[in-house]
Amino acid sequence: MTPRKKLEGLVAATITPMTPDGQINLPVIRQYVDYLVNEQNVKNVFVNGTTGEGLSLSIQERKQLAEEWMCQGKDKLDHVIIHVGALSLPECQELARHAAAIGAGGIAVIAPFFFKPTNKDELVAFLQKVASEAPEVPFYYYHIPPLTGVKIRVEELLDGIKAQIPTFQGVKFSDTDLLDLAQCINKNETGQFEFLYGVDEQLLGALAVGANGAVGSTYNYLGRQTNLMLQAFAKPDLALAQKYQFLTGEFLNFVIKLGFGVAQTKAVMTFVSGIPMGPPRLPLVDASNEFIVKAKAKLDSIVWPDGD
Repeated sequence: MTPRKKLEGLVAATITPMTPDGQINLPVIRQYVDYLVNEQNVKNVFVNGTTGEGLSLSIQERKQLAEEWMCQGKDKLDHVIIHVGALSLPECQELARHAAAIGAGGIAVIAPFFFKPTNKDELVAFLQKVASEAPEVPFYYYHIPPLTGVKIRVEELLDGIKAQIPTFQGVKFSDTDLLDLAQCINKNETGQFEFLYGVDEQLLGALAVGANGAVGSTYNYLGRQTNLMLQAFAKPDLALAQKYQFLTGEFLNFVIKLGFGVAQTKAVMTFVSGIPMGPPRLPLVDASNEFIVKAKAKLDSIVWPDGD
């Protein structure tokens, strides 16, 4: 059996392309895969997460998307991680079994966020019930307290988790608490776990405390520049790495003030890549023309250190 390749570097949190009438648009995913690999040098994807509107999709749609990413990514992508989290445990388990059946490189689960776990033991019990349905598939906890309201610290969660979830591989850490992240990495002395940071505008800080890589929406359209930041950090050329981080932050700071979410991410990806990402699903509404004009002008105005 070939040893599993470590998941590191950039992971694009994939957008779910939709038709103008709000149906998932599977045929463009082939073009999407080629764009990520050839134009952004990103070879890992995280499917059906927040950026992909996973919790707004039906179980059937999520399965279809997972299958299409696996099919189109074959021999092109290094890792396809499928988010299988849902509010219903049986639905999570069904999605986990499906991801295993189609050969996913990993599965991830968000904390349930209506009836919430109130402590570590409750959360681990839930995660274990999902992970056990895919006993050969690497398992990631998707930590995103700003959206779930579940603020159980990951440092606490790690204690003894491998005994309860043998497939536990790491965390998608989408929180600004770098102290918690640093404590996790400090505990990970053997390097058995992977910590992938999920707040794009703070990635350099996460790298400094030892993150393995990152999962984020901007790597769909700023993957090439962020890869150059990773290379600069590894040299190390901190001044150059800072320049890339500051410029990414300049763009995000600008669009966040305009109102920046999944709908706006779809719009940015559409005008950067030329691939039609379509509208979001209600209750989200399409980005305004004013947003698109201003965001495009801002992005076009940025002069990156590589001259682009």
